[in-house]
Amino acid sequence: MNVVVIGAGKMGLPLACQIASRGASVVAADKNPHIVESINRGVVPFDEPGVDELLAQVVGEGRLRATTDTTEAVKTADVTIVIVPVLLTPENKADLGIILSVTDDIAAGLKKGAMVVYETTLPVGTTRSFAPLLEKSGLKCGADFDLAFSPERVKSKLVLRNLTVNPKVVGGFDEKSAARAEKFYADYIGAPVINVKTLEASEFVKLAGMVYRDVNIAIANELARFAELKGIDVKETFPAANTDGEAYLLFPGIGVGGHCTPVYPYFLIHGAREVGMEANLPILARQINDGQAGHCLDRLSDAIGDLKGQRVTIMGLGFRPGVKEHTCSPAFLIGEELARRGADATLNDPLYSDDEIRHHGFAPSSLEGAALVLNTNHPEYADLDWAALAASGVKAVVDGRNFWDRAAIEAAGIRYIGVGR
Repeated sequence: MNVVVIGAGKMGLPLACQIASRGASVVAADKNPHIVESINRGVVPFDEPGVDELLAQVVGEGRLRATTDTTEAVKTADVTIVIVPVLLTPENKADLGIILSVTDDIAAGLKKGAMVVYETTLPVGTTRSFAPLLEKSGLKCGADFDLAFSPERVKSKLVLRNLTVNPKVVGGFDEKSAARAEKFYADYIGAPVINVKTLEASEFVKLAGMVYRDVNIAIANELARFAELKGIDVKETFPAANTDGEAYLLFPGIGVGGHCTPVYPYFLIHGAREVGMEANLPILARQINDGQAGHCLDRLSDAIGDLKGQRVTIMGLGFRPGVKEHTCSPAFLIGEELARRGADATLNDPLYSDDEIRHHGFAPSSLEGAALVLNTNHPEYADLDWAALAASGVKAVVDGRNFWDRAAIEAAGIRYIGVGR
C-alpha cells in the first residue's frame, strides 16, 4: 500500500507515522522545505509526545519519507490523504485557498484506482464539490477513483493516543468509496471505524461535535455571569449539577481558542444561511464566548478603576496549557480590549521568545503591572509568589481559567477575580 499524506504538520505527521508503522509505504508531502528536510532526517519539527520515537523508527525502516513535490508523490499513491489548514476569512467564512491548491496538485498526479480522502474539517458539501476538480485528471469519480471524507478527531499532545482510541468516522462519494475508506482506516490506523455512508454525513459529524462544545461553553459562561452577580461559585456548583446524569456542564473561562472550537461553528452558520436557515444558537454562542474577554476586563475595571494608562500583563499566548499553539487564542481578544481601554498591555508566555511575542503584536514582559490577566494556565504559572507580586505593585488578578488558590492571592493583599466566582 502506497500512501501519501499531504500536510506534515502536528496532525498530519503523526497520522503518516501511524500508517507507516502498520506496514504501508508512506510519503509525507509538505510545501515547507525545512519540515521535509527534518522529517527525512528522522527528526520531528515540533513537540508531540511519542512521535519522535515513531518517526525515527519508520524513517529508519524506509517506510516513510517526505517531499515538497505533491504531484509526483501522488502519481504512485494508492491512497492520498489531505490534512492541510482551512481557517477563516475576515468574513468568518471557510478559507479554502490552500486546500483547493492541493486538490489541483492531486488532480495533476492522480492514478486510476486510487482513493483520495480529505481529513481537514470542511463545511458540509465541500468534499463533493472537489470531485469535478479531481476529475481534471481525466478520471471519473466513483468509477476510476474513490473519494472519501474522514474528519481528524485528535488533539495536540494526545494525537497518537487519539488516533488509535477515538473511532474513525468515514463517509464516501458513493457506497464503494465509503466501504473502501472504512477498510483502509481499520487496517492502517487500528481504531474503531464508524461508516456514516455519505461525504456530507461525515463532514456533519465533526461540525456537530464542535458546535456542541462551543454552545456548551457559552452556556457555562452565561451561567457564570449570573453566578457572579448572585455571589455563587461555579467551581463548586457546576460539579454538583453534573452529578445527576442529566447535565454535562463544561467550565467557563476568559475565551475559547484553537483551530477547531471557535472556527468550525462558522462553517455551520454560513452553511445554514445557504439553505435558508439562521443557526441562532451557534451565532449566540460565538458572541458570548468571544465577549468573555471584555466581560472579564469590565470586572477588572470595577475592581481597580479605569484601566487607561495602567500596566496590565496578559499571561499566556497559547490557547492550551503546555502547548505552543496560538490560533484564535483569546489573548488576541484580550489585547484588543485592553488597547480599546487605553491600558499599557504586555504579554508573558514561557513557551514563546520575546521576538515571537513581538511578532504576534504584543510587548513582552515579566509578570508585572497593576494587574495580571491569566489566559493560559501553563504549569509554570501554578506556584507564584503572590506576596512578591503584591510588593511589586500587582493590585488585582483575573483568573481566566479558575486556576489559582483564591485564598492565597487574597491573603497577599491582591484582589482576586475569577470566572463565575
